[in-house]
Amino acid sequence: MTPTTTATTAMYFEQFYLGCLAHASYLLGSQGEAVVVDPQRDVDIYFEAAAQHGLRIRHIFETHLHADFVSGHKELAARSGAEIYIGSKAGATFPHVPLTHRYELRFGRAKITVLETPGHTPESVCLLVTDEEKSALPWAVLTGDTLFIGDVGRPDLSPTHTPAQLAGLLYDSLHNQLMALSDDVIVYPAHGAGSLCGRNMRSERSSTIGTERLTNYALQIESREEFIQQVTSNLPARPEYFLEDAAINRDGAPPLAELSSLPGLSPSEVRALIEQGTLALDVRPGDQFAVGHVPGSINIALSGQFAAWAGTILGLAARPILIAEDDEQVNEARLRLSRVGIDAERGFLAGGVNAWTKAGFQLATVPQITAQQLRERWPAQGVQLLDVRREPEWDAGHISNAQLWPLDKFSAQLPDLGKASPVIVHCKSGYRSMLACSLLRKAGHTAVTNLMGGYDAWEQTKP
Repeated sequence: MTPTTTATTAMYFEQFYLGCLAHASYLLGSQGEAVVVDPQRDVDIYFEAAAQHGLRIRHIFETHLHADFVSGHKELAARSGAEIYIGSKAGATFPHVPLTHRYELRFGRAKITVLETPGHTPESVCLLVTDEEKSALPWAVLTGDTLFIGDVGRPDLSPTHTPAQLAGLLYDSLHNQLMALSDDVIVYPAHGAGSLCGRNMRSERSSTIGTERLTNYALQIESREEFIQQVTSNLPARPEYFLEDAAINRDGAPPLAELSSLPGLSPSEVRALIEQGTLALDVRPGDQFAVGHVPGSINIALSGQFAAWAGTILGLAARPILIAEDDEQVNEARLRLSRVGIDAERGFLAGGVNAWTKAGFQLATVPQITAQQLRERWPAQGVQLLDVRREPEWDAGHISNAQLWPLDKFSAQLPDLGKASPVIVHCKSGYRSMLACSLLRKAGHTAVTNLMGGYDAWEQTKP
C-alpha cells in the first residue's frame, strides 16, 4: 500500500494505493473532520492517518458497489460512528445516505459535490472536491470507476443493464458531466494499471481533465454509437467473483476481527487433503516455486496482484491450504485474500516446504528457460509457445508463432494443449506465466516450461 499526500491546498488529502488490487482509496480532512472514499477492507490505515493529522472520521463515501474487492465501509462506520454515502440506485441494505445529483457535503472548510455518473454501474457517482479556503471552484474530482487514467470503466458488470445500455450511459456521463469540468481539475480514480475494471489503464496515479480530454482513447470517440461499440468490444473476461463481491458490498462485509484463526496442518494432513481435492495455494515467489513445490499446488505469488488473481482463479468459495515461507507470509496472504472475500481458508502447511521434505515427501518442479535460450531455438518443431497476457498487450507486440490465451480465461477453460505436448508459457514479466504453468501442471500437463522474465526479457535480447 502506497500513501500519497498533497499540500497543494489547505485541506488534508491522501491517496492510499493498494498494489495487489490496483486500488486507490482516499482520506480528506478539514478542521478536524475527515472523509474516507472507497475504503479497502482492512481499515486501520485510515484511523492511523486520521489520528496523525488530528482528524475524526465522520463520513464514508462509496463511488459505487465495487465488484473487484470487498469494501470496509461497514466496519469503518461501526468503529468511527461515521455515516456511509452511496448512490441511490445501489440498493444498499445497510444504513446510508442515498446520493443524488448535486448533493453537497461540507466538512470544515471543504466541500464534496456529487455528480451522478452512471455507466460503469447504474449507481456510479463522481465526487467534486472543493477547498473553500483556496477557491470557490473544485480542484479535484474522485472519479471512482467512471474515468480512469487512459481508460474508462467497463460497462458489463450489472445484472440489470446490458453492456450497451451502460456504455450509452457512460458516454453521457463522461461528456455531460466530467468533460464539462475545467481542464486543470485533477482526476483521482479508484483503480490503476492492471485492474480488471478497465481494459488498459496507464500507470499514473492521477491526471487532469485536460490531459484525459487529449489523451484518453475513449474521449476521442465523438459519436455515441461508436463509443458503445468500442467500449463493449474485446473486454477482458469478467471474473465470476465480481458479482459476488458487489453483493457483499451491497450488504456490508463483517469485520475482519470476526474471522476464525487459521490452523496449522502437518505434511501428512496436507497430502491427504490434496488427494481429496482440496486446493493448495503456494504464495512464495515464482522462482522458489519453480525450484520445488508441493505437487498439485498452484502458485500465486504475494509479490504481484495477488488478491485480484486469487479471486479470479480460485473464486470466493475456495477453501485453500496456504503454503508460505513463514507465519508472517501466511498472515499477509490471509489478509489479502480477505480483501476479495476469500475468508474460509482450510489451514496452512506448518513449517512450509521444509517440513514437507523433512516428512520424506517429494517436491515437484517447473523448468524455466531464459529469453536468450528461447531466441536460439525458436521456433522449435513440436513446441508450443503460450502467451497468457491480455489482448491489448498482445496487440502492442508479441512473439511470432505464439498462441494467445489470456490468464483470466483459465478459470473458465484451459487452453487446448496436448497433455504431453511441450509448451513454453510467458507473460510480461514471469508472474502470470508461473501461475499459468502451475495450473497446467495441476491439470496433468507434464511438459510445461516457464519463460523467465517474460516478454520484457524477450524484447531486451533483440539482436
